[in-house]
Amino acid sequence: MTTMTDASVREFKMPDVGEGLTEAEILKWYVQPGDTVTDGQVVCEVETAKAAVELPIPYDGVVRELRFPEGTTVDVGTPIITVDVSGGAAPAEAAPAAEAPAAGAGAAAPAAQEEAPSVGSGRQPVLVGYGVATTSTKRRPRKGPETPAAAAPPAPAAQALQSELNGHGGAPAAVDRPRPLAKPPVRKLAKDLGVDLAAVTPTGPEGIITREDVHAAAAPQQAPAPVEPAAPAPAARPAAVAPAAVSYDGARETRVPVKGVRKATAQAMVGSAFTAPHVTEFVTVDVTRTMKLVDELKQDKDLQGLRVNPLLLIAKALLVAVKRNPGINASWDEAAQEIVLKHYVNLGIAAATPRGLIVPNIKDAHDKTLPQLAEALGELVATAREGKTSPAAMQGGTLTITNVGVFGVDTGTPILNPGESAILAVGAIKLQPWVHKGKVKPRQVTTLALSFDHRLVDGELGSKVLADVAAVLEQPKRLITWA
Repeated sequence: MTTMTDASVREFKMPDVGEGLTEAEILKWYVQPGDTVTDGQVVCEVETAKAAVELPIPYDGVVRELRFPEGTTVDVGTPIITVDVSGGAAPAEAAPAAEAPAAGAGAAAPAAQEEAPSVGSGRQPVLVGYGVATTSTKRRPRKGPETPAAAAPPAPAAQALQSELNGHGGAPAAVDRPRPLAKPPVRKLAKDLGVDLAAVTPTGPEGIITREDVHAAAAPQQAPAPVEPAAPAPAARPAAVAPAAVSYDGARETRVPVKGVRKATAQAMVGSAFTAPHVTEFVTVDVTRTMKLVDELKQDKDLQGLRVNPLLLIAKALLVAVKRNPGINASWDEAAQEIVLKHYVNLGIAAATPRGLIVPNIKDAHDKTLPQLAEALGELVATAREGKTSPAAMQGGTLTITNVGVFGVDTGTPILNPGESAILAVGAIKLQPWVHKGKVKPRQVTTLALSFDHRLVDGELGSKVLADVAAVLEQPKRLITWA
């Protein structure tokens, strides 16, 4: 680990890119040690529990060190990159010492990073809109004259510390020895089996050591008779052969780490399901006239180039229902024991993305005209598909629509987005036999499901909202008289 005593070297710490986030995963580095960076230049992309975000560096200078490799989850407030802001590259004699952490990129364990002193002015870098996260990082008092640590040969104690951070015991590791790439569970497995990760041949992507690599390295080590007393030997042998009998990441099973958006979604849904008493009501409605109106609006010159589909009119119908029944647009304040009525609608739209389910929302959707709402929906969907939805776009929602019909599903019982009072699920629109004007005719029919928080929404209010949405979709001309 590079000791930061040179005031010209600045540490850029993982910022809180959302509200209350505690960690983020480094998805991709856009710079390497030795690259010149400028203030505001994007240096990496990280994935939080809410979205993927690009991080700009707040300095001009030369990259000295990348602290973590891609794929590593880092706590907020932990240094992730160091930059020489003096205007020149790092001294030549410092290169070997600086390269070792960069090659391993994950050389600093969280506990050790908290001990690493900050440099420069002592001000934590702040990205606009991110804020400063509370951190336990402390400075280590400087001793002796201030000389660049990288220019001096590392002391035996420093070598021992580096060896300990690399997970090796015994003799100190070579200064330029790269740290093997492996995830924490794999490192623990290697420690339990007594495997030196530096001696393991990696087979994972980008040189990452997998469980199978550790087991393969452990097998020949445990084949000879143990030097220990015979008693513990029988217990040790089954551990070596067990992986051959049960594959934890092979053809029969695959384990996927729960992190990022998936982890946040799981926690939010469990919290919502066991906090808010859910009630779900259903209604099946003839939306033939709405589908005809969608076709007409696609030809409207005021909507040319905009996203016009049934979801647009369903969103407008929900906004009309909220206007007629404002009590549905509220939240429950447990601490204050109050119902908070919202006089605005930030309409969430559940979107399935490669990273998982996210729910960005359209701010002040109640004030938007139909063309403005169509434009906002189009931007929301396009941004979500590109994986560029910002954390701000997913905060502050009041109501949500989830369209399960795009998957051919008739309906479902949606779980409330945390902090919201209601969520509307829209099922598939299908041609079905329907009694229309006293005769059975083929009509476009769908089923709507409204889940709401029964602490603040009574059955009567929830029923009125659902009935109003259905009425608008059955007779869309009500948009003119009710909106």
